[in-house]
Amino acid sequence: MMGLMQCLPLTIGSVIDHAERNHNGTEVVSRGTEGTLERSTWGRVAQRSRRVAAALESLGAKPGDRIASLAWNRLPHLELYYGVPGGGYVLHTLNPRLFEEQIRFVLADGGARILFVDPDLLPLAEGVLAIHDAPMTVVVLCDRKDLPKSPLADLVAYEDLLAAAEPLAAWPDIDERSAAGLCYTSGTTGNPKGVLYSHRSTVLHAMSLCSADSMALSARDHALLLPPMFHVNSWGVPYASAMCGAKLVLPGSALDGASLHALIRDEEITFSLGVPTVWFTILDRIEATTTAEERAALKLDRVFMGGAATPRALVQRFRDLLGVETMQAWGMTETSPVVAVCRTAARHRDLSPEAHLDLRAKAGRCLFGSEIGIGAEDGSVTGPGGDNVGPLLVRGHWVASGYFGKEPGSALDAGGWFDSGDIARIDGDGFIQITDRAKDVIKSGGEWISSIELENVAVAHPAVREAAIIGVPHPRWQERPLLLLCLHEGASVSRAEMLAHLADHVARWWLPDDVVCVDELPHTGSGKVMKAELRHQFRSHLEQAG
Repeated sequence: MMGLMQCLPLTIGSVIDHAERNHNGTEVVSRGTEGTLERSTWGRVAQRSRRVAAALESLGAKPGDRIASLAWNRLPHLELYYGVPGGGYVLHTLNPRLFEEQIRFVLADGGARILFVDPDLLPLAEGVLAIHDAPMTVVVLCDRKDLPKSPLADLVAYEDLLAAAEPLAAWPDIDERSAAGLCYTSGTTGNPKGVLYSHRSTVLHAMSLCSADSMALSARDHALLLPPMFHVNSWGVPYASAMCGAKLVLPGSALDGASLHALIRDEEITFSLGVPTVWFTILDRIEATTTAEERAALKLDRVFMGGAATPRALVQRFRDLLGVETMQAWGMTETSPVVAVCRTAARHRDLSPEAHLDLRAKAGRCLFGSEIGIGAEDGSVTGPGGDNVGPLLVRGHWVASGYFGKEPGSALDAGGWFDSGDIARIDGDGFIQITDRAKDVIKSGGEWISSIELENVAVAHPAVREAAIIGVPHPRWQERPLLLLCLHEGASVSRAEMLAHLADHVARWWLPDDVVCVDELPHTGSGKVMKAELRHQFRSHLEQAG
């Protein structure tokens, strides 16, 4: 016997319709291309997104066509987030922080024939399109009077395009399983790979973000969106914010500490999210320029971190400096991305402050809608509990089954599991402890050394801004760890001092064979350290040091 309940499709158009009906006047704030703040509302975003869909039809787009964007976290990009998939097309976000040849590959692989681009990213688009074979309609996200000079012919001004379009009266009927967004991995090894999100997966993922054991995003929040909108749908928050009616603040391309601190203060931000590196920058600014009274006046009460392992020292710094709750999350492009969030349970209320810090540094517990396990060599999969360490496997409603251009299910094993590439254990409470990326773990003399654990200890030293551990070849031990440090301005630390600091927390045989201070570490567009590049750069370091 079947139930007698209505079954409405889970589509992105339905999300913005809900925001228009129920949160019409809630603000959406954006830093524009000139640095000034622009103010809109969810109602206005809904109206303009329907114009976007109509304008795409006027440009000759067909249902299922990929529509590319090369843009920062700004209002026009948000309108594309709804107008493109709502109209039956697929939003293909391009990462401007990739190398030009990678962007060219991603654009060609996705097959878009229409590109929306921010004015300040037009020079990058010109370089990409200079040797791009297929014809491309380029829409610049500005007024006609602000169109930059360009060798590209027939540029279209976004505001002119929307003004000429009669907004759709209603979104077209769309199968919730149809494609809505295409996002590519960061390309840390080989060419980036495309992940094709569906309407259904995107809406279910957004619903999970509003749950109390996830971001707990609600209409009471003012959310500052730091993850770039060209990476994993900005962690789903543009959709979740409309779903729950949160005020959304978009920082544009100004991601320096001063600009972000000003937004947190002036827009009364209660919730924000981003990779650990950006939070170090913000906290440095706040600590250096504000009084205790000014810090106490901030409305920020919780911060969501992912994209890279969150150092325990960063969790402690948020607690001690701002009294802010931090939540580490685990996920990846292939998982939309949020699968697990580090939220404590009632049984953790009586933990000591230090034990709480230890718990907060874990990757979290699995949200409903997805499932995790630890793989074994015999093909079996174990769940929470025990001391099993191995590949972290995942499956669920918003987990990819295959990459763009490949067969459905081609990225899964026989049990329907996706291998995340992380090495982990899952404790009895269901908390994930990531021990390393499979490609980053260091094998020394037949034993494994966790780069993540070493990095967390190194960053706890007051002189250290950022740390990376890589394995470099060794004639006797196969590999040995090398520690690369970025220090705070004006700080210093000797090799002996750092090794002594590490020796208080890890086994002696884990200690790096050398410590090197560098000005900067290379990062991917999503904020992850490019360890493959570092391993290549320092592959002969121990031989030279010897």
